Amino acid sequence: MNCRLSVTALSLILILTACGQAPANDTGADTPETAQTSETDQSIVTLPVETRNVVSGTVASYYSSTAILEAPEEAMVVSRVPGIITHIAVEEGDKVVAGQLLASIESERYRYNLNKAQAELDVIDQELNRLKKIANKQLVSEETMAKLEFRRLSAIADRDLAALQLKESRAVAPFDGVVAKRLVKRGNMAEQYKELFYVVRQDELHGILYLPEQELSQVRKGQLAQLILGANDQRFEARVERISPIVDSNTGTFKVTLTVPNDQGQLKAGMFAKAKLKYDSHDNALVIPRTALLRQDQGHAVYVVEEGKARRRQVELGFEDEGRVEILSGLSLQDKVVVRGQHQLKEDAHVEVIEPLQLAQR
Repeated sequence: MNCRLSVTALSLILILTACGQAPANDTGADTPETAQTSETDQSIVTLPVETRNVVSGTVASYYSSTAILEAPEEAMVVSRVPGIITHIAVEEGDKVVAGQLLASIESERYRYNLNKAQAELDVIDQELNRLKKIANKQLVSEETMAKLEFRRLSAIADRDLAALQLKESRAVAPFDGVVAKRLVKRGNMAEQYKELFYVVRQDELHGILYLPEQELSQVRKGQLAQLILGANDQRFEARVERISPIVDSNTGTFKVTLTVPNDQGQLKAGMFAKAKLKYDSHDNALVIPRTALLRQDQGHAVYVVEEGKARRRQVELGFEDEGRVEILSGLSLQDKVVVRGQHQLKEDAHVEVIEPLQLAQR
């Protein structure tokens, strides 16, 4: 009886002991795979961004349009008298000064006419002088003297006209400028008023643009402007020279004429350019790149980096100039705004500020 109880008690102890033991592979420590998974779940995601400092500078307000360049003076030089072109003195692209010879028309005929007119005038002058010497003796009537004086005036006119025709056998530049076109060749017959040369003045050009009538109050004489030309976006300073006093009823625009210095001759009449008319400017303004802006329902916002985290700031904008934006409120000079990578950010996201080249490689 006692032996049976002892065996039963021993069996019970073994069962309880077996139940209290954990499996060999169910230890309290994590396996390497479990530890790696746990560590990944608890890690912080850091996003790469590029930043720029908020700076203080001058930013301006512009009205942008297009303009065509025109020469302030241009002239088509024509032949004033008919004749054969005997000499060409200039070619296209040559600079000329006022009065410089461009071409010559055969002049012998006009020189002969001048000599003839001068000779006739000399004869009349001699006759008139002879009659004046005997006029006091009452041998010459007043009517005869009056007719002779009239003949003399007519002869002077004929002489002056012949001299003018001889002068006009030389085609000359009407002003300082450049020969834009040569329309005649040596040996050609030049009829009266035949076009010979096209001359333009280009040391200063005019930029012509048309603005909507609502901009009329913003434009004034002497206002600064910029013209931008070419693939390299070369910039040239200009000023408002004239403002049309009327508005075109068909287009609702008014004409503005800019003056553009062109001492180096880089600009040519007929070119098209981007025109930026400067309305106003702000000095010591807070300025950031426009690429930092995020559009939202309430306006615009940016992300700034503070202690390694992204903070969203709503900003009020002012003038915009050449990819830069004036900030009226929401930022200070100490801030760094995110200019690249901000579209993937959320408030309090962890960020890593890196160089632009590194960001491009990621």
